[in-house]
This record gives sequence, C-alpha cells and structure tokens, in this order.
Amino acid sequence: MTDTDRVRSLRTIGVCALLASVAVVGSPAVAAPTTIETSAETARTAVRIDPPDARTQGPLPLRARPVDTSDPDRVVGTGSPSSCTSEAVVAAVAAGGVITFDCGPGPVTIEMDATAKVVNTSRIVVLDGGGLVTLSGQDERRILYMNTCDRAQVWTTSHCQDQDHPRLTIQNMAFTRGNSAGQATADGGGEGGSGGAVYVRGGRVRVLDTTFTSNRCDPTGPDVGGAALRVLSQFEGRPVIVATSTFGGTASTGNICSNGAGISSIGVSWEIYNSVFSHNRAIGNGANPARPGTAGGGNGGAIYLDGNEFTLDLVNTVIEDNTANEGGSAVFFVSNNRTGQLRITDSVLQRNTGDRFGTPGYPGIFFLGRGAPQVTRSTIRS
Repeated sequence: MTDTDRVRSLRTIGVCALLASVAVVGSPAVAAPTTIETSAETARTAVRIDPPDARTQGPLPLRARPVDTSDPDRVVGTGSPSSCTSEAVVAAVAAGGVITFDCGPGPVTIEMDATAKVVNTSRIVVLDGGGLVTLSGQDERRILYMNTCDRAQVWTTSHCQDQDHPRLTIQNMAFTRGNSAGQATADGGGEGGSGGAVYVRGGRVRVLDTTFTSNRCDPTGPDVGGAALRVLSQFEGRPVIVATSTFGGTASTGNICSNGAGISSIGVSWEIYNSVFSHNRAIGNGANPARPGTAGGGNGGAIYLDGNEFTLDLVNTVIEDNTANEGGSAVFFVSNNRTGQLRITDSVLQRNTGDRFGTPGYPGIFFLGRGAPQVTRSTIRS
C-alpha cells in the first residue's frame, strides 16, 4: 500500500473510530508473571526494576550478533584522531566491504561534512567503530544513507524495493547530532526529512551495539519519522535486527522528530533485543491523517511503525521516559489490514507520557493489528 493509499484508508476511519476499535480488540494475551498496570503507585511494588544494563541482558540469536571484522577490506585512519576524517568515512562507505577504524587508542568523534552514502553495487557494507568511534552530523546533515531506489547510487535490479543487497551492518559505534530536517530523498518516495542519523531503503540492515543521541528529523508532518533510524522496503519483508543498542538515554541526549523519534518505518518488521529507548520525543501535532488546521504528526515517541503485514518483537528491551504529543509515546503500531503483530517479551515499558489517545490497558501503546499485543513476562505501566 502506498503512503497515499494508507493515508486515505486511515482518513476514512478517523481517530475517534480508531479508538473505538481498540476498545473492543479483545483480551490481552498475557503470560504470568507479566504486569500491565495503569497505576504507577501500585505498580512500584509489582516488579523489581534493576539498573538498565541488568534489564537488557538476554541471549542473542546468531542473526543479532556482531560480524567478525578482524580482517577488514578497508580501514579509516592511520592511527591518530586527525587521520579519521569525514572524507575518509564517505570514501570507505562508498567503496563498501568490511570497514573498521584506526583513530588511536581513545574515543574519537568524526565531524561529518557530508553524508556517507552506500553505493548499491556493494554486496555488503559493515561499519564497525570498535566501541570508540562516534559520527556526528553537526546538527546539519543526515549521517548515513542507503537507498536501492536512488538512481544516483546505481540501480542494480529492476525491482529496487525488493532486493537482497546491499546488506548493511552498523556495529560498535555511535551516531549523534544527525539532522535530516528539510532533506528530501532522491528516489521520489516522498519521504521528506526522515532518517536523521541513518536512512535505509531496500536491501537489508542490522544495527548492533550502537548508540543514537541528539538526532533530529522533520519536526512536523503526519508520516515523516526516524530521528535515529528510518527503514523501508526490506528484502522479502525480512526484519530489521537491532541488538544491544541505545536510542536516547538521557534527558539531554534524546532524539526528536515529528514521529518515531527513535525508529520509524512503513511496512517493515523489526526484531529488537537487549536495547534501551529513553527520552525520545515525537513533537508533531495533529496525528495521522492530520487534523484540520494542523501540520500532523506527534505519534510514536520511541517507535513508529505503519503499513500492512509486519511484526515488532521487543525482547529484553526497556522503553521508558519517552513522550508523544498524540499517540503511542512508547510504541505506535498501525497495521492497516489488521494482520500486524506486536510481541513483547521480558521487557519493561514505563513512564512514557503525553498521549492524547492509546490502547486501553496498555499505557504508552497505540496498537491496531491482529488481536491484541502479545505480552510475556513483561511490565507495561504508566
């Protein structure tokens, strides 16, 4: 379904009707000792809340583990911070392959003077910062871009929205101060300024052991999103993998966008493991479709997912202290044909606030999909 069709479908329903359908969606599928409470006071004694690192520890499937980068195809830098430049990052990403950094023994921030763009002839691109490298957009630009439908990055198939490459893995690094506001994509997809730090359309993408702070995208609009990460058109509908990563983290380092200040997608499935989303803000107003007299937006403080058949799996993940001006301060999930599924396992969602509307019984969540959210050994509370 196109963006136009999706918006037309939602407009015929209207926000009031959406809320009415949520109220009768059915009993939640909950397995003990899950706690779902709307009273923060009573919930404090219902479950022990450990420090964030303890709350996000769990086994990872093989597909969520880092790539071995001990034998890289190319290395950014020659051993000093000054040798790790924006120009070198842009060139390495364009060349593709397994990329590591040699910027000295300490942490380094590389100020990006241009957006690093994946060329679609690359079969794989692995960007590994070794736990020491931060890429900064300097509040001026998107940091990393991959788009199989962008002719400037080379069309490699006749079906750019469904191809198995490039396969992008981002691991062991940080992205900060990316800003895509007002920056349209070059594929005619109508994405506007989505994807403040990272924008991906097509191929496949994984994000492992990576932190996103203080990233921005368009502040208004009903369907722009993903201050940290925006993803579309994954090969064969396979899920984006996110593991052991942080989106926001503190009140001063949260990501901000009209919608989906952490992550955002249309028609894309996600598997998220051992991660933290906190202090992200969806600052648009008017929801989707936009109410008359508004610019639209404000959905999905941490996560904004839209489309038809897709899934979201949250495992050993914490989503807390996020805000949204409209719906879904923690998770906004709308499956237009009601086939989408939301599964929450061994996770904590709490203190997500600001919602004008939501799904009864699930604080911080607005869900339209198959049945009700499936919640196992998790706590969801105000």
